[in-house]
Amino acid sequence: MKKFINKKFNKREPWFKWLTRELNSYEAFENFDLGKNPEDVAEDFISKNEISISEVFDSFDEEDKDTLEQFLKLTECELHVFKILEKQLALRSKVRFVDFQKKIKS
Repeated sequence: MKKFINKKFNKREPWFKWLTRELNSYEAFENFDLGKNPEDVAEDFISKNEISISEVFDSFDEEDKDTLEQFLKLTECELHVFKILEKQLALRSKVRFVDFQKKIKS
């Protein structure tokens, strides 16, 4: 896997570390507060980092493509985990506990 030179910090790092750092510093929640959906926020991120991403792609090799595929699988798995947790939380809030020891008042 080739390294990508990040001009902002002038140090060499793998492209996925650069991408993770840039995504983590990107203010996605500000865009969500403005009513943008996740796809639009992603497009904005890509647009703002177009030159750097182009430089990353210039040095992509087969190992980098494999790494990207693994990240896609991992991200999809994480999405499913979050969806399952969301469903379980929703079900949990719907469960009502009944105390059968109490007498019903008539």
